[in-house]
Amino acid sequence: MSRPLRFIPEHCLVEITTRTFQGRLLLRPSSELTDIVLGIVGKAQALYGMTIHAFVFLSTHAHFLLSPSSASQLARFMQFVNANVAKEAGRLHIWRDRLWSRRYRSIVVADEQASHARLRYILAHGAKEGLIGSPAAWPGPNCIAALTTGAILRGTWFDRSKEFFARQRGETVSPSQFASSFDVQLAPLPCLQHLTTDQRQTELRHVVREIKAKAAAENQEKGRTPMTVAEILAQDPHSKPSATDRSPAPFVHAGDDSTERAFRVAYRAFVDAFRAGAVRLRERAREIREMFPLGSFPPQLPFDSPA
Repeated sequence: MSRPLRFIPEHCLVEITTRTFQGRLLLRPSSELTDIVLGIVGKAQALYGMTIHAFVFLSTHAHFLLSPSSASQLARFMQFVNANVAKEAGRLHIWRDRLWSRRYRSIVVADEQASHARLRYILAHGAKEGLIGSPAAWPGPNCIAALTTGAILRGTWFDRSKEFFARQRGETVSPSQFASSFDVQLAPLPCLQHLTTDQRQTELRHVVREIKAKAAAENQEKGRTPMTVAEILAQDPHSKPSATDRSPAPFVHAGDDSTERAFRVAYRAFVDAFRAGAVRLRERAREIREMFPLGSFPPQLPFDSPA
């Protein structure tokens, strides 16, 4: 099996990672790209009702912390986000090739301890790599201001289909003619829902300060100087690092071995049932294909959602 089956238990917490082609800086931040990305994410949330807890877009990759209701909802949401971010970033940076290196990777976050750890991990981006002194200063799309101060995450969605058809009719199209605003609504993690809004913001401001202090200590130890915002914005989006250090993705995010073992048992049962179903489907395919004319592609099966 080339990659794991998408096993997303209902209403579980999932971390999403998606990376740019060849590690190029194709998501290099700018005020225009930030506005567009927030608009895309807000539009996708409005269309598919996704529960979003946290997210960040660096120059080379993006992360989300989501609570999808099903694997189908997650697939539709991420397809919309990744497809439209690729189109808009390519338009801004004059990039005609594919933007993403491969399909997004989803990893289930199985318990409360892992939930805290993955939220901290996402909040640390920008600072933990030594790119900038404080994660709150990262100029690209991120959730820190919204989580720590209640700031509104608002962006612009451009309906490119309406633009295209208007131009096809010979109309003169203004840049904002088919633009609309969407807000990204963030939900607290299940493990933080017992806190009030003020308590959550206070707690997360403390987390951000800890991340900043840890990053400063690591920068001093390694003798590196973080970039300024101006330097980050001035980077060439077509450039790529000479080498990338990617550790293998974990099978599941779990705070202890017993939780991981339980998840692996559930996944194995899912895979066994899937393979058994695939065998039965192949057996029936001999009968089913006679229902369709030669040279045709029979329709695919729909997503099998829980009752």
